[in-house]
Amino acid sequence: MKIMKDTVGGEGAALNPGDLELIGALARRPLGAEEVYTFSVRLCDNEIDRDFERFAPRTLEELAALFVGRAGIFDHQWSARGQAARIYKTEVVREPGRLTRAGDPYCWLKGYAYMVRTESSRDLIAEIEGGIKKEVSVGCAVDHAICSVCGCDRTQTDCGHEKGQEYGGQLCYTTLEGASDAYEFSFVAVPAQPAAGVVKGARRGAAARLEEEAELGRKCMENLRGEVVRLALLADRELSARAMKSLADKLSHQELEELRKSYARRAGERFPLNTQLSYKAESAAFDEENRAFLG
Repeated sequence: MKIMKDTVGGEGAALNPGDLELIGALARRPLGAEEVYTFSVRLCDNEIDRDFERFAPRTLEELAALFVGRAGIFDHQWSARGQAARIYKTEVVREPGRLTRAGDPYCWLKGYAYMVRTESSRDLIAEIEGGIKKEVSVGCAVDHAICSVCGCDRTQTDCGHEKGQEYGGQLCYTTLEGASDAYEFSFVAVPAQPAAGVVKGARRGAAARLEEEAELGRKCMENLRGEVVRLALLADRELSARAMKSLADKLSHQELEELRKSYARRAGERFPLNTQLSYKAESAAFDEENRAFLG
């Protein structure tokens, strides 16, 4: 079940000890403090939102691990060119003394993201610093949507209880459980709700289509990475398969395509394609033994 939620984010964050090491694990080379800009985003929380859905606290803990390494893009447009930032660490923040409408202690998932300081990123950094870019939407997948009234899983069956209605004085809402994947976080133009809630970013039909497209995209990237590794090993036997796979996992689609073309050319030079049949100009020697079979 694909979920997209909008919330407030985009606050500056100072680099702490160890942050550059975490960022370096995602980058292709170590980056200095002067090369990166870091900020924090409020990804999602466990409050009942205006669509009467909520993430269970355990789901936030699961999403915390899944969001590390995920990209920040714009308006959920999945394009390598639109990648603007990447999450390098997360934490679940708990606010003592504050309860959700469901009666749980309030908590929310905080992501720390970095950008490389370049001419092209200068305007976006200025907009984050100036409070222009604040609304953030997350895309993730969960396995279960539990009805608060009867406990049934809405991903499997329709129990008939309508979200937002009360049954015997009990509010009906859905609790999202079992995080299975985190796709990205996106800067959006949709105004966020106050901190008490988050905004649903896509209806079920659109979400299903996006999930299908995401699965196709993941398979395409997986096949492309495998092809790059295969061609690289053909082009250079001294390369390590493990190192190439680790490198391929960090590259964008455009970067992988460029490597694929380069390694394909080098592999072709090393193993030129020869035809299976060859023709000689001289006449073959006449086979006396086969003369009897000639008409």
